[in-house]
Amino acid sequence: MTQAAAGSTADMVLRPVENADLATLLALYRHLNAEDPLLEPQLAESRLAEILAHPGMTIFAAFAGPQAISSATLVVIPNLTRGGAPYALIENVVTHADYRLRGLAGMVMRKAVAAAWEKNCYKVMLLTSSKDPATLRFYADCEFTQDKTGFQIRRPATA
Repeated sequence: MTQAAAGSTADMVLRPVENADLATLLALYRHLNAEDPLLEPQLAESRLAEILAHPGMTIFAAFAGPQAISSATLVVIPNLTRGGAPYALIENVVTHADYRLRGLAGMVMRKAVAAAWEKNCYKVMLLTSSKDPATLRFYADCEFTQDKTGFQIRRPATA
């Protein structure tokens, strides 16, 4: 465990990510998908700028000092059904390994869901590939129900 992780999270701040948070956010994402290829710095900067400029898209993160230690991405999507009420999608939920089991992900998730309700979303969805009972219990504890069937299609690898 790192020295920073050994301390309290009492000084933790929960807020939307800003451009200046790119390096620490990328470091946090290594705890989500360690096998992902590293982004070239210019591409990473461009992608974060695109995310931050995208209407309805927010990355919420918990910070211990300057270090991002937990995050979730919220996307609010305009809609023509349900009386025009938008819906939301949560993706990229992750907590730094040294900070797990402290309630941080739950705090980030509550913030993201509250933001969706503030935008008048009629539902918030997420998918997980995890089969770990603890992960599934975590989402249930965040008041998500597992009562729909999810499907996905991924882009085929190119030669």
